[in-house]
Amino acid sequence: MNTTDDVPNRADEEASLWAAKLDGGDLGPAEQAELEAWLAAGPDRRELLGSYCDVSVDLDQLLPELARSGRLERPASGRPSGRRTLGWLAAGAACAAALAAAFLWMGLPGARPETISAPVAQRRAFTLADGSRVELNANTSLLVENGKSERRVKLADGEAFFQVSKDKERPFIVETPAGSVRVTGTRFDVKTSATSELVVTVEEGSVQVRPGDPVVAKTSEPVLLGPGDSLSVAGSGVSLKGLSADALEDALAWRDGKIVCVAMPVSELLAQVSRFHGRAITATAGASVRRINARMSLDDLDQFFKDLEQADSKLQVSFGADGVARVRLRSED
Repeated sequence: MNTTDDVPNRADEEASLWAAKLDGGDLGPAEQAELEAWLAAGPDRRELLGSYCDVSVDLDQLLPELARSGRLERPASGRPSGRRTLGWLAAGAACAAALAAAFLWMGLPGARPETISAPVAQRRAFTLADGSRVELNANTSLLVENGKSERRVKLADGEAFFQVSKDKERPFIVETPAGSVRVTGTRFDVKTSATSELVVTVEEGSVQVRPGDPVVAKTSEPVLLGPGDSLSVAGSGVSLKGLSADALEDALAWRDGKIVCVAMPVSELLAQVSRFHGRAITATAGASVRRINARMSLDDLDQFFKDLEQADSKLQVSFGADGVARVRLRSED
């Protein structure tokens, strides 16, 4: 790591800022999510932030447990020097307590359940205690339970992509209102809603899906999905289909801030975008039934409306005095 006292490394500056924030008291949900994402972005960031809080007796007591779990390594040298000293002195005991909370959401085996989340209009990525990676779509939260005999997460509403580290002794289970997904190590996407709809799409490996109420489904035979398979559970029943490489990429496009429509009704498209941004978007009856074929922006709402009008020239987007976007047919003017 190349740095000098005059030009500190950016990660050092960010670590000192986080240390100061932690010293100021408990982080809110949004700041906690930002910290978790920052920690997950680099393998040395846990050690770096820990160095700023190294003077704390509380942290010194916590480090052995974190080191044994592989979540944190103590700095090879003693206390930091140069510009790090400022952050090191500012952190103190409150920093250590808050930093401990930031690490413990990943959980030592048997630790209490923790919640991770992504706010509206943003996606988040997390690394769990077992090394598994989770990407959350906007407005989604997970309850994580890292047990000794199994790894379990609960997804009540939203979408998440999982890259599960292999552990045959501890299966990874995703519970949703519409069923459960069981794996030992693979890459897959789960989308669910409180209205008992479920879509499971597998990119790599295999998963077992038990559709239906999680309690009742334990006695039913699971459905085995392999690479490129997509299973849907809705009021009309269960359907399983294989996706081409292009279709699989389209289904996971949300990870890149895009939404791909293939004859998608405008009503369904607007519902997805509305959920992502946490904003109401309405459409007339005539506009709602129009079908869209396009690859559109998901992150940029203004660009999305431009994309929508370009994808179907018969559609027009306007905004009311309340700021609500309204989609209608141009012929309805």
